[in-house]
Amino acid sequence: MIYELRIYECFPGRLPSLLERFENVTLDLWKKHGIEQVGFWTPTVGRSNKELIYILKWESLADREQKWNAFTADPIWLDKRAASEADGPIVATIENSFLQPTQFSLSK
Repeated sequence: MIYELRIYECFPGRLPSLLERFENVTLDLWKKHGIEQVGFWTPTVGRSNKELIYILKWESLADREQKWNAFTADPIWLDKRAASEADGPIVATIENSFLQPTQFSLSK
């Protein structure tokens, strides 16, 4: 089991649009493609108030590659993403890291 930490920094004023897109579009498509989320967070104190932070759970890197590629190529995703960005791009930067639980972690 591996986990993927993803941090999206939005353009100013665009975080609400990103949250709406996740809630109304992305999560349903992830379910369709078998993508499992662990959780989502927005900072209350920290380096930026324009971030969405989330963690995904994968069986392996091959599992991630297959499911993520299917999701990002989904015509519904491509259409809905373009529509959500009609007023301009939402996400300025994306950071991601792949994490493996330690031997003593509660998440395994």
